[in-house]
Amino acid sequence: MTAPTMRAIGLDEFGGPEVLHTVEIARPQPLPTEVLVRVVSAGVNPVDYKTRANGGMPGTLGPPPVILGWDVSGIVEETGFGVTTLAVGDEVYGMPWFPRQAGAYAEYVTAPSRQFASKPTTLSHDTAAAVPLAALTAWQTLVDTADVQAGQRVLIHAAAGGVGHFAVQFARHLGAYVIGTASAAKHDWLRSLGADELVDYTRERFEDAIDHDSVDVVIDLVGDGHDATSTRSLPVLRPGGLLVAVPSGVDPALLAQARSRGLRATGFLVEPDGHAMGRIGGLIDTGEVSVEVEDVMPLAQAAEAHRRAETGRTRGKLVLRVSP
Repeated sequence: MTAPTMRAIGLDEFGGPEVLHTVEIARPQPLPTEVLVRVVSAGVNPVDYKTRANGGMPGTLGPPPVILGWDVSGIVEETGFGVTTLAVGDEVYGMPWFPRQAGAYAEYVTAPSRQFASKPTTLSHDTAAAVPLAALTAWQTLVDTADVQAGQRVLIHAAAGGVGHFAVQFARHLGAYVIGTASAAKHDWLRSLGADELVDYTRERFEDAIDHDSVDVVIDLVGDGHDATSTRSLPVLRPGGLLVAVPSGVDPALLAQARSRGLRATGFLVEPDGHAMGRIGGLIDTGEVSVEVEDVMPLAQAAEAHRRAETGRTRGKLVLRVSP
């Protein structure tokens, strides 16, 4: 009997968007405690195009061929031995395996069942696929890493992006005073999400617009690799304040500067977390958190989706429709 196959978007070498192409590969089978999920939609994240360009974090993927993607929304097709939390037919979403290969740009994925959660009932698969990696990054930085408390002041760089628009809403949910950096055209939208104060980074430097020693937590979603955003954030933090540098981490020079000012600084890497996905889904279903999707594109247009995402100007997320 011929083994079942599936359609996917793969790459045989790292490089520009043109390396992405349609492939036919073997369909995976779930191991014990795993589920096989038919992918309806897959989100596109900055880590996708960065990995496509340079191979991603050393030791996580290995050499090509590689199937990209970590954001999954779909339907459980099969369960492995030992799975008790999900059943065939369940609609689920999650960020499996990160930072190892998950292969979300494909018709099926397998992963441990507890890396998924029930899809929010109020969302389509297209919208749910925009949630996992971005929302988990925002949640884990604010809740697990920074332990943000009501009344604290939180500064979020790139507040209008995929992670940023969740971070604004989660910080508001936690009772924080939320400051964001974004272009002026996105300010009204961000205020509707809960931002209290906004800085147009295209017209003024945020460290000139925000009082020094006034912020408890900075969530930097831009990084020192672009305009020294993390380093420039140190003066606005109050003594004992925390900088969470997400894209580029904290190098020794930045850490030394932070410590010399009596500040804390840390890098961050998101982890799969089905339990947190369940909590996030609850906030979505009650209407406390909304999800922004700029566009939904067919899986075959993954290269074009990468080109658009790399501009850094999308509002919210881009999503690939994988199957009906």
